[in-house]
Amino acid sequence: MDSLFTQNLSDEPDDVPHTQDPVWILGKKYNAIKGRDWLWTPETKDSTYLKILNRFEDRRAAPFSIHQIAVMGASEGKEVGQWFGPNTIAQVLKKLVVYDDWSSITIHVALDNTIIVNDIMRQCKIEGGTTVEVDGKMPLKAPSEWKPLLLIVPLRLGLSEINPVYVNGLKTSFQIEQSLGVIGGKPNLALYFIGCVGDEVIFLDPHTTQRSGSVDQKSEEGEMETDTTYHCRSASRIPITGIDPSVALCFFCATEEDFKSLCKSIQDELINPEKQPLFELCSEKPADWSPVDDYTVEAAGAAASGILEFENLDRQYDASDEEFEFLG
Repeated sequence: MDSLFTQNLSDEPDDVPHTQDPVWILGKKYNAIKGRDWLWTPETKDSTYLKILNRFEDRRAAPFSIHQIAVMGASEGKEVGQWFGPNTIAQVLKKLVVYDDWSSITIHVALDNTIIVNDIMRQCKIEGGTTVEVDGKMPLKAPSEWKPLLLIVPLRLGLSEINPVYVNGLKTSFQIEQSLGVIGGKPNLALYFIGCVGDEVIFLDPHTTQRSGSVDQKSEEGEMETDTTYHCRSASRIPITGIDPSVALCFFCATEEDFKSLCKSIQDELINPEKQPLFELCSEKPADWSPVDDYTVEAAGAAASGILEFENLDRQYDASDEEFEFLG
């Protein structure tokens, strides 16, 4: 797993407690006392790593720069300077990734608390291939060519706080191998939740003013110093019930096999065991799915169309971002 934050050499970091409970970070299980291979080191100069950083630099030409994100946010109804919530940033990234030819990644934002598997298959496959069945009996079929997939699932898991019925499912989502964590936060504060331990979630908080600069090939001292600004010195923890109920779950499938595995894990671990699952998984759109074009629905930030009937009426499609700060 790519390193996430810098190693504090002066003292023992308190990012995770000294506990026998397993620590789950981005789909991988760690020992809280011994496992720390997520730590970033200043010597990191992998060419792929440097290309990734290059795409997030503070310059207008960078595909995912603060400039591009702010401008694209205007197409989602957010003026420059306004706060972005989990759903807004998901929609913005979906539009920006189209212009990043190097990564070849495609982003799918699942609407109305539902993952439509064959919609994703049609989006990811390059040529040929077939559709899938999600009935648990037939093996998943996949296309011969596959675009790496970043799947984002915006959810609202309560009104002012997370409904306890969703806590176990949210914790389980960090344990799925393809997990990229959760976009979320607290009112007026955006955070990146990367894992959990016990009843706490582990998060990175990048809200520190940094000097702008380029990493380039990381051959000069200034470039090496700039590299450190992309990392948090340590992670922090918060009770899972203390985070805002507006979240977006993220998963990454580099290959078709990853996606097949993700679908199975979602069904077996997030849906079947839960009385009230976080979201649903369908092969195709239900017959009563709104005929309005998906893009129009996304751009308008529409509320749930009612195709899913839940006992708890406090959860709905995340269309309100007013309580979040943009995560930049």
